[in-house]
This record gives sequence, C-alpha cells and structure tokens, in this order.
Amino acid sequence: MSSYKVAFISLGCAKNLVNTEQMMDLARAAGHTVTAEPDGADVAVLNTCGFIDSAKSEAIDNILELSQLKEEGRLGKLLVAGCLTQRYKDELLSELPEVDGILGTGSYTDIVPAIASVMEGDQPTFFGDIHHTIEDGGRMLTTPPYTAYLKIAEGCDNRCSYCIIPYLRGRYRSRTMDSLLEEARWLSGRGVKELIVIAQDITRYGVDLYGKHRLADLLNELCKLDFHWIRLHYLYPDELDDELIDVIAEEKKILKYIDIPLQHINDGILKAMNRRGTKAEILALLHKLRERIPGLVLRTSLIAGLPGEGEAEFEELCDFLRQERIERAGIFQFSPEEGTPAAVMEGQVDADTAQRRVELLVDLQSRVMDAWNESRLGETVEVLCEGFDAEAGCYAGRTYADSPDIDGRVYFTAAGLVPAGEFVRVRLTGTEDGDMTGEIEE
Repeated sequence: MSSYKVAFISLGCAKNLVNTEQMMDLARAAGHTVTAEPDGADVAVLNTCGFIDSAKSEAIDNILELSQLKEEGRLGKLLVAGCLTQRYKDELLSELPEVDGILGTGSYTDIVPAIASVMEGDQPTFFGDIHHTIEDGGRMLTTPPYTAYLKIAEGCDNRCSYCIIPYLRGRYRSRTMDSLLEEARWLSGRGVKELIVIAQDITRYGVDLYGKHRLADLLNELCKLDFHWIRLHYLYPDELDDELIDVIAEEKKILKYIDIPLQHINDGILKAMNRRGTKAEILALLHKLRERIPGLVLRTSLIAGLPGEGEAEFEELCDFLRQERIERAGIFQFSPEEGTPAAVMEGQVDADTAQRRVELLVDLQSRVMDAWNESRLGETVEVLCEGFDAEAGCYAGRTYADSPDIDGRVYFTAAGLVPAGEFVRVRLTGTEDGDMTGEIEE
C-alpha cells in the first residue's frame, strides 16, 4: 500500500481530540507520515465540531482555508470527519465541492481506507453505526507530554431539549474498566502527570455495562497509578451520589475541581430543557459539595435565551450567580439547533435580547471571579508549569482550579530554570484579567 503525508486538524472539544488522536495512530500504523501542518501534505483530515452555530462556522472557515491550499497546489486532498459531516452529510459534498471525502462519527476507525480511497481519485463517504463505535485502541498524543485525556464513554442519553449531541454521537456507551485501566497505565508510563477524565457525562459511567454506577470504582483504581493530578469533566448533578462525593473528597490525587453543567436555575426553564432536578435540589447539592469538599472550585455552563426565558427567569439566574459565587462559569447564548425540540418551542427569545443577557451574565461572572482571585492573594499554591511565556516574560502554569484551555493561568517569576511539566509552589501576589501572578517559593 502506498504511504502518504497526512495532516490532521482537530476542532471542538477534548472528546473530539481523542478521536483525532486515534485516527492519527491508525494512519501512522498503516505507514503514513502524520503531521499537524497541512501545507505540503498529500491529504488533510479535518475533524469537525457541529454542536452550535459558532462551531459550524469555524469548521466551514477551516474547510475554505484548506481549499485555498488545494487551489494553490500546496495540499493534495481534503477529508472532513466528525460532527459536522454526521449532521450535514448530504449538504456537505454538494455545497462544498472542495471536500474530497467525508467520514461520520461512526467511522473514525475507517480513516485508513478513506485515505486510500481519496488518493485513488474516489470520493469516499464512510458512515458507520454511531451507536456501536470502537473506542479502544491506540492513540498518538497531541497534548503536552504531562497532560492527557482519558475518554471513558461515548454518546449521551440525557436528551436535553436544546442539544444535538445524542443525534450525532449516539447512545451512551461506557468503555470497559479493563480497557480504561490499560490505557491509563500506558499514559502513566509515558510520563503523564495530569489525567483528565472526560465523557459527555462521566457520572453515568458503567450503568449500561455493569448495571450500576462505577465511576467511583474507576477513580479508586486510577488513583493507584502514577498520576499527580486527576481532573474530572463533566459530572451531571442528578447522578452525583454520596459514594462519588466521598471519593473526590478523600482521594488526594483527585482535584477539588468539579465541572457540573447546570445550564439554568429556574424550575420552568430546567423543565423546558428536559433537565432532571429542580432549583432546590441543585442548591442542596452545591451546598453539600462545599461542605464535604474543602477548597472546592466549581465550574458550570449556563445558557441564556432559551425559549420561555423572560426577564424574571433571567434575573433569577443572575441572583443565583451572585449568591452562589461559582468560581468558574461558561456563559452561552441559546442556539436553536435544527432537529432539537427547543428549536421549535414557543416563546423564542430574539437574538439581540439573548446576546444582551449573555453579556450581562459574563460581566457578573467576571466580577465574581475577580473577587475570588483577590481573596487568594498571599496564598502559596501548587502550580503545574507549562513553560516560559516569552510574551509575558515569565513562566506560566495552572493550579488545580484551572483546567487547560478553558480557565485562567498563573504567571510567575523564578530565579532558575523551571521545566514544563514540573510542579512548583508559587506565592500569589497579583491578579490580571482573570489570571493570577506570583513568584516561585524557593
């Protein structure tokens, strides 16, 4: 079989990145040269996100940029994979003739025959069963050597009314405990120090395979391996039971950082979202977590502008942020995604109003975060160094409160060399635009 230079570009979430890493490993095992640079490649593979409008726009922009490379003779063929192709497989090839072939979310493992087909001049279209995908196997890590993701399940059964993911990724499928521990041992052996456990919903891990929740059991086993930090994304509030809370509280390697996507706090909006749980139950859970896990940092995601959200419901959401002082929150504008129940609900909020509400929530959350950062001044904290930042003129890293790419950083000075991937003690001395500054404690 001929070998080619194949460039991989991954868009969207960390779960998508893991799929890209799996495709890269398959291509490398087949004898291809794998690169991140499309300029000069025989084939570029773009793994897309198609979750909301902004993600779709980003994917199309990338397709057009890669198409320009093709026109200039600097790129051979273009394969597009992932959520965008799964969602728009009929439109993609007809409306974007620059695309030479497509793979859906059920066909990541078909990347090698897709490369062969497109290089033979065909237009491959691989769309396997999204409910029965192969999630085990090798990966070619693209994250820094000290950090890696462990995807413990694929798909989602929650069926939130605004969300397209179950239609693109299939039903919830847990990976076996044995396969996960084998992969985790491999990651640990490669020197990974921060393991980030991910899935669309990690709290439901094991229910489909073992008939009961097994996340607590999995975490206990992961903590026996040579990781320094174990970070968790995402834990749904209705499945966060006492056994799991105890493991998070007691295991020193598990970071006291919990990402719970709440989306809203008003009971009517939660019901319209098809979310399980009420405002009272959410508040009780947050208070229990704060009480049981000292030093806990909470992260959540919130949606403004869902159909039926009036000024009273929006003000209730604002009051929730003011009162609960959640340290980390991502604020999103409701996107009426075709094919979802929320897209055709009565009481649609006009886009300008929804955008204004997002801006108000972002401003409110910024003030909450700034106040929390100010309260930390003078503390000495553990920081994972990510290297020297030439623009800032000092080192940069993250604390337990900072997940990569979504939270803030700590910029710190040091008298000597601090290698990337090393844990150091830093005394916090200042704040700057959501980030912290400090100096290493010698």
